[in-house]
Amino acid sequence: MDKPYQGPNSHLFTLRLWREEVATGQSEWRGKVQQVSTGEAHYFHEWEALISLLIQMLATSESPPQTH
Repeated sequence: MDKPYQGPNSHLFTLRLWREEVATGQSEWRGKVQQVSTGEAHYFHEWEALISLLIQMLATSESPPQTH
């Protein structure tokens, strides 16, 4: 009997943040989040987007591997 797929117990991400000028005298935070094990990376400029991206990346990594 096959056991149901269980994804990894932990995940490692890198997070890069920088300030970017968007108008004269105005800047905002920008960022890049990357999952180390897969290399999957996404850019964002709103904090809420970072949370959404992390949830999405975790859900994707917990899917069973594709077999052909």
